[in-house]
Formats: sequence, structure tokens, C-alpha cells
Amino acid sequence: MKRVVVLISGGGRNLQALLDAGADGRLDAQIVAVISNRDGVQGLERARRAGVAALALPHVDFPSREAFDAALAEAIEAQRPDIVVMAGFMRVVGAAFVRRFQGRMLNIHPSLLPRHPGLKTHQKVLEAGEREHGATVHFVTEELDGGPLIIQGQFSVMPQDSAESLAERVMQDIELKIYPQAVAWLARGDVELVDGGVRFGGRPLSAPLGMDHLEAQFR
Repeated sequence: MKRVVVLISGGGRNLQALLDAGADGRLDAQIVAVISNRDGVQGLERARRAGVAALALPHVDFPSREAFDAALAEAIEAQRPDIVVMAGFMRVVGAAFVRRFQGRMLNIHPSLLPRHPGLKTHQKVLEAGEREHGATVHFVTEELDGGPLIIQGQFSVMPQDSAESLAERVMQDIELKIYPQAVAWLARGDVELVDGGVRFGGRPLSAPLGMDHLEAQFR
């Protein structure tokens, strides 16, 4: 069974979806540790309740980004992971860190990448007057939110939507479904990073998968 380390910074709703998928057998992998760059966050308590090792590694305790990256990499490697999952991990890591885990590290971003990398995605969608919004799971590369795309989910923006309502809809309707599915695919070997592109079922993807590709247990 594949070993998974999850990186978080906050409440851990995506983490909880992964924990639930592991507990009920949808995810054929073991979450062996949860690491946060902030102490006292709810996500760490979610891990403890599930019997998973929970570690706080506050980035403010380190003199430089490089020092934090090195300590984080060592903490991850100590768990002998096959997969590293960034689940609301609000810390940019450096190139050396990314290269160390490239091909086995995923991130989820609350926009339809390549649109709106970075922060405040929901507000940016409203300001741009866009009609569609959603979330994307991608492999992590050295480019911020720029790695090869695996799966996206989207919905129509409603006239009454605010940044807050979009954030909740993206999380509830998209993220909590597509992230466990993507991690399950990676754990099974169905999805892989090859020559800078994504292969699914042994074939290269020309575009990210969509919600219609979700297996029944993840819908």
C-alpha cells in the first residue's frame, strides 16, 4: 500500500476528504503523516482523531525559506512516502524541494488553471466577469501553480455569487470530489508524470480530465 504524507496550513477540509476516502476503502493508500507549517490548526486535530501522525513545523521558526524547505523535506522523507499531497498548504517551496519530490507530489488549486494562479482566485473571477469557475489538481513543478494538469471541475458563476460563496461552492462541489480521486489514481499508478506531461491509463492527456471521469464512489 502506498504511503502518503499530506501538507496543510489550516482547517484541513481536503485532508478530511482524503482521510475519509482512506477509511472507507476508496483510496488504496495509507496516510502516514500530516505536516503543517502552522501550529494549532484544525487540520492537525483531524489527523490526530484519525490516528495519523500530526506534526507542526512552523515556517516562522526558521531563518530562511531554504532552511524551512530543508527541514520540511527531511520530515517528509522520514515517513518514507510514495506520494506527497499539498492540501491547502499555503507556503511556496523552492526548486530544490520540488525536484526532490517531483512526479509524486500533487496540489489542488481553486481556479481553472492556467487562469488565476496564486491567491484571491474567487475575487479575480468576479472582477473578470467570468462565467465559469472551479478547481484543478496538478502535479507540482517549479512554476507556481503551473504544473501539468490532471483533472478539473467547474460550474457556472451565478449573479448572486460573492467571493465567499464561490469559495464554498468550489470546495464542496469540486475539490472534495476531485482531490481524493486524483490521489487514488496516483496511488494505483493510473496517472503519472512522464516527460513533463500527464499520462492517464498509459496514454498522454491532451487536456485535463473532467468531472465526468470521476469514478462512481467519488461523485
